[in-house]
Amino acid sequence: MQEKHQDLLYSLHDKPNAVACLTAAFQHMLASFIGVITPTLIISATLGLTEHTAYLICMALFVSGVGTFIQTKKIGPVGSGLVAIQGTSFAFISALLLAGMKVKNEGGSSEEILSLLFGLTLAGALVEVVFSLFVTQLKRIITPLTTGIVITAIGLSLINVGMTDLAGGFNAESFASLDNLGLGVSVLLIIVFLNASNNHWVRLSAIFVGMTVGTGYVWVTKGLDFSHLTTLPAIAIPQPFAFGISFDITLFLPIALIYLFTAIETAGDLTANSLFCKEPVSGPLYLSRIKGGILGDGLNSMIAGAFNTFPNTTFGQNNGVIQLTGIASRKVGFFVAGMFVFVGLFPAVGGVLQAIPKPVLGGATLVMFAMVAVGGLKLLASYALDRRSSLITACALGMSIGVMMVPSALSQLPTWLENVLLSPVTSAGLTAIILDLTLPSAPQTIPQKASESAPKTQGEV
Repeated sequence: MQEKHQDLLYSLHDKPNAVACLTAAFQHMLASFIGVITPTLIISATLGLTEHTAYLICMALFVSGVGTFIQTKKIGPVGSGLVAIQGTSFAFISALLLAGMKVKNEGGSSEEILSLLFGLTLAGALVEVVFSLFVTQLKRIITPLTTGIVITAIGLSLINVGMTDLAGGFNAESFASLDNLGLGVSVLLIIVFLNASNNHWVRLSAIFVGMTVGTGYVWVTKGLDFSHLTTLPAIAIPQPFAFGISFDITLFLPIALIYLFTAIETAGDLTANSLFCKEPVSGPLYLSRIKGGILGDGLNSMIAGAFNTFPNTTFGQNNGVIQLTGIASRKVGFFVAGMFVFVGLFPAVGGVLQAIPKPVLGGATLVMFAMVAVGGLKLLASYALDRRSSLITACALGMSIGVMMVPSALSQLPTWLENVLLSPVTSAGLTAIILDLTLPSAPQTIPQKASESAPKTQGEV
């Protein structure tokens, strides 16, 4: 047992003291904090929901804390029982923006936009809950090939959002000005160079440092507007269904499909988590954790929809914190959960974050979104692409990029089908799954024995 845990200071069931827990928990929070709030900042800014931004950020942090507790505690069949930090998922941004823009273009209010987004979040979470019960039976549909394609498409579809923010944000008066471009690129370069460091602490804080430096520069040179903080309440009271709930089946299908693929991504993150915790990665205990973790993701996304925030998922970056600190104790997960809930109760935190300049946010998110695409490409590269797989990948990504570049190409389709295929992620995923199921596999060739296949040299009989 000692040999099994020799790389860990504290294993999963150990109970380190409060100082060790706080130290590790703070690093977990540092690694995931920006990831938790960034999707909310992007969705809010793009859809013009600025009057609700501070509250939405508070709810994102609050639900992340609740979700992290559920995943770590493992309540009955729900949760992985690992230090699996929950946070708002980037994967849903493009599909949620598509749904929100539809309501906005039809003259809907901010409250109506949020009502639909949270209704879709809540309904889609049921898909992941059901999927968790059959995760082992659906391996034929959700393969490394299709998952890699979808993850790549998610990253590609979000790069447009990051680049728009880097240039100043949607409809900004100073859009594409040299000041905006210089600031955004500077933040991007700071993050890239810090992330290339061999020092784990520097890499861990790269995004935080880059955004802090960029925001600080704007504060010193131009000033930041914090006047909106005076209108915020001292404490944010979590209020279920504060904006109501609505639903649109044509906008639901892209969300449902993304839930399926994020479930597979969660399985991969939990597998890596188990490895770093020196826990089994096969057998009944492992499968129980995977099923419980995906079920926990689904339940936490239902809680997210009910408490006015967006779909949650298990964060992969926190696995690196476990490896770095050598602390895999479940007790740390409870500290992280408590810290997120505490911070989420104070709107001033969200109000300050709302003041981050768009070019700073764009410089950081452009890197993150591009890395999502690179992660998908890495998964594809590990799949050993043959001619068949290359054709599937080319067709799926071609459809995804084509829809992004020429959305009007779908304008003559029935409205429900247009809404489904307008999501680049959905177009890529459906194309990949259909082709993977229908294209014939390459015939298996039986290698000859070495003695039969090798050419005979002179003198051999």
